[in-house]
Parts: sequence; structure tokens; C-alpha cells
Amino acid sequence: MTSKPTPVHDFETRQIHAGAIVDSQVGARIGPVYQTAGYLFSSFDDAEARFAGTTAANVYSRSDNPTNAAAARRLADLEGGVAGVLVGSGQAAIAATLFALASQGDHILATANLYEGTRQMFQGSLARQGLVVEYVPESASDEEWASKVTERTRAIYTETIPNPKNTVVDLERLAGVAHRAGVPLVVDSTVATPYLCRPLEWGADIVIHSTSKWLAGHGSVIGGAVIDGGRFDWAANAERFPQLTESPRPGVGSFVERFGASAFSVYLRSVIVLEYGPTVPPTSTFLLLHGVETLSVRMDRHVANAQVVAEWLDAHPAVAGVDYPGLPSNPYHERAKKYLPKGAGSIVSFDLAGGRPAARRFIDALSLISNMTHIGDVRTLALHTGSTIHGRLTEEERLDAGITPGLIRLSIGLESARDIIGDLEQALQRATEE
Repeated sequence: MTSKPTPVHDFETRQIHAGAIVDSQVGARIGPVYQTAGYLFSSFDDAEARFAGTTAANVYSRSDNPTNAAAARRLADLEGGVAGVLVGSGQAAIAATLFALASQGDHILATANLYEGTRQMFQGSLARQGLVVEYVPESASDEEWASKVTERTRAIYTETIPNPKNTVVDLERLAGVAHRAGVPLVVDSTVATPYLCRPLEWGADIVIHSTSKWLAGHGSVIGGAVIDGGRFDWAANAERFPQLTESPRPGVGSFVERFGASAFSVYLRSVIVLEYGPTVPPTSTFLLLHGVETLSVRMDRHVANAQVVAEWLDAHPAVAGVDYPGLPSNPYHERAKKYLPKGAGSIVSFDLAGGRPAARRFIDALSLISNMTHIGDVRTLALHTGSTIHGRLTEEERLDAGITPGLIRLSIGLESARDIIGDLEQALQRATEE
């Protein structure tokens, strides 16, 4: 008797079904919330085997939980990776990934244009713990990137669409740079989501998400995810990654020897997450799973609304400039067509000609649009980043990062585009009043 071949389903189907749990006892179609700290061992030998990692059964919910595992499998499937690990936030996902790759005194190369919260972590907590992050302009030549690589370099780090400036990154080129240097390319793809761009298909090795944003989609949970592409050759670069390629103790094989393509994700979950404990509650993951089920439908609406809003803002006399790669005039438009063929995301940033005073009047006049520090919500959100996210920078540092006094970041939601524009129009009218 031959078994049925496993069908290859489309993205829209996999976002609903991939990695799902059907409860074996009561047959509940929706995966349960496994709200438990620990799991019963059937015997002395079973407990020993679980702690040794020779069985996939759960040990403790600090690092293992069936609800979280189901979501990790689904996100890995959507990204095209071999495995995923869920953690408590997007920031935790970044920190855990770099802790898994690097040790004190090691070196990370990063594109200069990153989300400011990430830069603050790199320059603050991670620097105090001995990780050195060096910034290189994304536009730098391959030769310039190569010249920055040292024997202590452990990764190149970037974002698919860095917000708020939306400078779309050339992932394929950076992957080549990273692999020639013998290190993985790590990509935060939160703003793109796997629906708009899958960095692993362009050569990236590890993908990070803040699942709090579009993946969950409703502004109700905090979480993060790390997806392992499973293709980086750790053994060929063993001197850089002994934690993966050398035996952790006598009589035990290395993570690469024991887990092959999943070596990184197993190490991340069973060592870094277990020891640091950035656990995401399964109740939050339950909501994440419900959000992912409608990701494609929501993203289509997000990007359609964003395109309409960006075009409208681009023609408004009170607006000095719009940062949105979906506009033909944007310097990243052609690159966006390559990497983001379904749409350039739903972050639209614009610069008010009247500077900070106009920005203050604009923000305070908003009615439908929410003034808050979040993105990826079904609701449209606005933020003056210069006084909030970038508020710790000097004026010169803000200008170097492209954060002008009148810059407003919008996260375009799912409301009627007409109603979004209506609120923008009345707020822009107030912004121009002296």
C-alpha cells in the first residue's frame, strides 16, 4: 500500500494549517493553549532522555511548549525555514540570536539604517556585555564590506525594510557578502512579513520577526520569533562557531553532528532560551496563531491602503517629502519591485514642511488615527519619531539618520482609505495654521 504524497499548498493555505495541533483527546479543531509549566515524565529513563535531548518530548515550558511549538512550525513553514523558536518579544529575538552566534569580544557588522530601538540595544546592553557592532552603509561596495570583516566577525545584520525611512535593503547582495566572509546573514523582516518577502529565498540564513506587529496584527500581544534557514554551513566555518561545531562535553556530539540543518535553532532553544528565559506565554501565542491565519488578507489591504495614502500625501502642499518605496519617484522603488512584488509594506513616513511645530499641531489634531508607539495594527497609527523613538539622539544624529523635525511615521491600518485620508486632511489643515 502506497502512502499519499504530501501536497504542496499555497501560502494562504499554509498560514491556516501549517504546524497545527489537533487535540488527540477531545478532537478540538483549534489548537489548545497548553497553559502548563511542566510535563509528566513516564519513567526515570524518559526523564533522562528528555534532558539529554535524545527525544523531542517536552521538558519545561521555559523553552518547550506545544502551543508555542505549533506557531514556530507555522512561521518556519511560511518563511521556508527548517525550524523556528518563539520568544517574548522582537527585541528578545534579536538579542537571543546574537547571543547564540557571538561571545564577548566578538564583532557584528550591521547596516547603518536600522530601527532605532535595535540600535539602542546594540549600543547599550549588548555593548556592555561585550558585543561590538560596527555599522556600514548598505550602499557600501562589496569590497568595503569585506574590508570590515575580522576574525571575530560572527554575522551581518540587517532589516528588510528599516522603519521609518523604508530604505529597502539589497538582501541578495548582502547574503553574498556574508557568505564570502564565512558568516550568516541575519535579517529582521518584521515590516515585510513572510507574505511580502521571504529573505531566505534571497540567501539570508536567519530571519527575525517581532510577532507583535503584522503577524499577530491586532495590537494585543508582544512576542518574537527566530527562523532558522538550515542552509548555513557551520562546519565549514567551525573556527567562528565552536558552540555549534565542538562537543559540549565528553561523549556527546556537537550540535551540528546531532541535529544537522537544525543545529542553530536547537542550540538557540535548548541553550540560549533555556538559560536566559525570554519565554512567551502560550496565551499570547494562541492570539498570534489566530492573527497569522488572516495574514495574507490583511497584508493585501494594508499595502493597498498604504499606496493610496502615500500617493495622496505626495501631492499635498503641506508635505515636503514622502518615504514610501511604492512611489515611482522613491529611490528604492526598483528594488522594492524585486523584493516586494506584492507591495512595499504599510509604513508611510512623511516630512511636514512646517517642521516640529507643524508636527505638534498635526499629531494633536488626529481623531481617527491613534498617536502611539506601535506598528502593524489593524488600526492606523501615527508617531512623531524625533520626539519619541529618536528622542535620545542629538539633533545632528537625528538628521544624519534622516529624521527631520517634521517627520511623521504612519502605520497604515485596515480602515477605509477614504476615512484615513479624511483624518489626515483635517490634521494637515491644522498643521498649517499658525
